[in-house]
Amino acid sequence: MRSITPLVALVGAAALTLTACTAPGASGNDAGGELATDGTFTMAIGADPGNLNPMITAMSVARTIDRFLYSRLVEVGNDGTILSGLASAWEADTTNATFTLRNDATCADGTVITASMLAENINFIADPKNGSPLVGLNVQAGTVATGEDATGVLSVRSGAPDAFLLENVGSVHMVCGPALANADALAKGEGATGMYTMTGIAPNSQYTLTRRKEFVWGPGTWDPKQAGIPATVIFKVLPNETTATNLLLSGELNAAQVVGPDSGRLRAKKLFSHDVQAGLGQIHFNKNPKKLLSDEALRIALTQGLNLEELRAVLSSGTGTAPSNLVNLAPNPCNADVAAASIPAFDVKAAADALDSAGWKPGSDGIRQKNGAKLSLSVIYPSYISDSFGSTSELLQSMWKKIGVEATPRGVDANGVSETLFGTGDWDVSLISLGVGLPSQIVPFFSGKTPPNGSNFGYTDNADYIAAASSAATKPGKEGCEDWSDAEAALIGAADVIPFANSVVSVFGSKAKFTQSDSLEPASIRLFK
Repeated sequence: MRSITPLVALVGAAALTLTACTAPGASGNDAGGELATDGTFTMAIGADPGNLNPMITAMSVARTIDRFLYSRLVEVGNDGTILSGLASAWEADTTNATFTLRNDATCADGTVITASMLAENINFIADPKNGSPLVGLNVQAGTVATGEDATGVLSVRSGAPDAFLLENVGSVHMVCGPALANADALAKGEGATGMYTMTGIAPNSQYTLTRRKEFVWGPGTWDPKQAGIPATVIFKVLPNETTATNLLLSGELNAAQVVGPDSGRLRAKKLFSHDVQAGLGQIHFNKNPKKLLSDEALRIALTQGLNLEELRAVLSSGTGTAPSNLVNLAPNPCNADVAAASIPAFDVKAAADALDSAGWKPGSDGIRQKNGAKLSLSVIYPSYISDSFGSTSELLQSMWKKIGVEATPRGVDANGVSETLFGTGDWDVSLISLGVGLPSQIVPFFSGKTPPNGSNFGYTDNADYIAAASSAATKPGKEGCEDWSDAEAALIGAADVIPFANSVVSVFGSKAKFTQSDSLEPASIRLFK
């Protein structure tokens, strides 16, 4: 089954974009004093990650842990700076990339990491029989990688133009070659090439990782001998933000992402936090031809019936801002300003008139009907992030009721996100957001094959988007920004997706400091006594 990287997992400190070792957004004064030696760093995660195999999961709660277990070829800073990882040098355009590897990197079992081993990782993702959700996201379909072990050079020929080929292929979590063919081992986090190894799993409770002292490869000029690097990392499954907040304040946790009102308690106590701007709220519509919302006019009318400003205030506890585009994480190289001009404007009368014109007439119970069918929609939201998602879905329900639309909210857990969007398809409207840092990374979610054979979970078929995105892909980096802007405007204007809330996402620390963008950077953690 395919997986998605919903922002809910990003908000839980997750993982599609990359992070640097600098610390913009750090605040608070809780951490300080004498650095700990070989201490234990304990972090809350909002849900059990399930399968940890980085080749077949894009669930960000899983990839939060994978970030500690598996190395990447390069790291990308919040400002777009490329730092060394497994590779010490690199070159790339839109179709070809070469990476020269370090000569001192090893797997957790002592196996030397070679160019041919990493080529096998990339080819595994590209092979359609493996069903990796990273196809089109990190690795284009038809990509071929080769490795020369004698020179340590990894060569990648992309199966399709990729404007951000270096960043996308470079951010693949690489697994140890012997483990690549063992799905059961990878599901448990084995085959480590990163800073830590998995040494204990208690499902729905905690995951224990132990530092590899031989890990010295990055990011950048990182010094593995500096003080304060934890010897043990524990990820504790804590779905309740209030519980996580209490444990932070008592010192039983070192880190937790807190989105809801409890964040005020932590700021009042002046705990350290690392804050980033991120997308929090998106509305996705299921355009499966068998569903009502395959009708663009209906989607636009429904959007006109929503006061997005009020939804944003509830979801973000009044701290959110209006998104300008669909790329909601750093480095966001284009930062297009397209949303305000593209979102159908809030107008209850226009929404009601449009529904009337389309033949949706109010029934005796006030719910609109057409040809004997009710305008009744299921709305799913992530139940494991913050209570504010449930409150937002209830507000949306009340807004649509005013125009004669019945909405039934339903919370889903982390595994339910994947099962619902990529399995059962039992949804009409989703408040589960995508968190991406490059415009190319949303392409597989809004074009191409649909579940179970692809990642296009909303059954989007937008010719204007495909044309603009295809043109952008042939232009390296920022050269394609105008096309990427046109592509996003096409999606939003057709109400394929409606971004409505960005917010500061904070990971708070107690007796610890760190940096994060989409997920915590393991090498940045400093633990204090």
